[in-house]
Amino acid sequence: MSPAEISGKDGGGVSLDWYLARRYLASRKQGRLLSFITAIALGGVVVGVTALIVVTGVMTGMQTELKEKILATNAHVVVLQAGTNLRLYDFERMLDSVRTYDGVSAAAPVVLTNVGLEFNEYSRSVRLTGVRVDAAAASTTPLEESIVEGLFSLETPESGLRPMLLGTGVAEVMSVFPGDTVRVIAFENIVYDGLGVPNPRTLEFEVTQSFSTGMYDADNETVYTRLEDAQDLLGLAPTTSSIIAVQLDDVDAADATAERMNQSLGMQYQAQSWSERNNALFAALKLEKLAMGLILFLIVLVAAFNIVSTLVLVVADRTREIGILKSMGMTDSGILRVFVLQGAWIGVVGAFVGCVLGVGIGWAVDYFGLIRIPPDIYFVEQLPVQIDPLDVLLVFLASVVVAFLATIYPARQAARLEPVEAIRHE
Repeated sequence: MSPAEISGKDGGGVSLDWYLARRYLASRKQGRLLSFITAIALGGVVVGVTALIVVTGVMTGMQTELKEKILATNAHVVVLQAGTNLRLYDFERMLDSVRTYDGVSAAAPVVLTNVGLEFNEYSRSVRLTGVRVDAAAASTTPLEESIVEGLFSLETPESGLRPMLLGTGVAEVMSVFPGDTVRVIAFENIVYDGLGVPNPRTLEFEVTQSFSTGMYDADNETVYTRLEDAQDLLGLAPTTSSIIAVQLDDVDAADATAERMNQSLGMQYQAQSWSERNNALFAALKLEKLAMGLILFLIVLVAAFNIVSTLVLVVADRTREIGILKSMGMTDSGILRVFVLQGAWIGVVGAFVGCVLGVGIGWAVDYFGLIRIPPDIYFVEQLPVQIDPLDVLLVFLASVVVAFLATIYPARQAARLEPVEAIRHE
């Protein structure tokens, strides 16, 4: 049978190169080992691509999950006054200035401080956040919006005490329930008596509700009260806050907006975006994603070496056939294409199956919450997976390219065979 006849086989729609590549990929009675090695090479690509898809999905999911949870209790941008006491005086004037920037949808004063929380002789340190809760107040975080809308109540209770919201972690550890009275001890504005003994200011608050953000740190270390009650606890004037919290129309514009504010507000004020305040955390996640991706890509490279060894064995096994084909008129480039097509088939099919498996496994892990992790270390309770189509495309293309490059050496060796020597090969 001539090459032309083979080329026209199956209705003339199958090229000679692909016809031969398929035959060499399939097993024959004398070459079952080659078929097994081909399966190993294909499996290596599948495993490598699957691992890459799942791991990049986990790292992307961690970044997205942490971003959402951080923004639940943190403003997009905060403006504070230079100094070490975290005091911003005459915040109404600063509010008017901040609201003039493009993209600012809301701005509000916030009091931030560390306090001691005491209940039934048990005490712990928590972060106190004082916010405006009247109906006309601007909400700068989803949690504050829930407070303003009444989903979490900071209304004055029947006892007349000041209201307070506790994170679920704080409430559980201290066994505090709505209606209980807690004592709050200020760590700032401490007065010393004549003997030098500190007398911190203390006030009683009634717990109205507990809240959960899903962020371990926030739920275990944060409490909320009204702005005026926090000011009273710290002895601040009604026009003094700790920061101005700013919400933007586009959270991704936070860095650019903070930069513009820093250039125009003056040296005594400083604007910080949410990503800048959490820069170390997200920088570590990006580095970890890159490192894990590079390490797991080595699996694909190992699979590429398997492809090389597979094609080298195919060349050795089919040497006589290659010699016969070349003697019948098949060109060196034709032989080259036959073996390139074999390696490309392994790469494309392996990468495609790996992508499908990776996306499926990632979806299952995320949807069913299959992997639980310690929230005190990773901030979230289960392993989040978010598959980014761009990541999947990049992994697929990179795997196919590596598989293609792996075919070059054995394909060139096959193309260089001399017909007479190849036919004599035993």
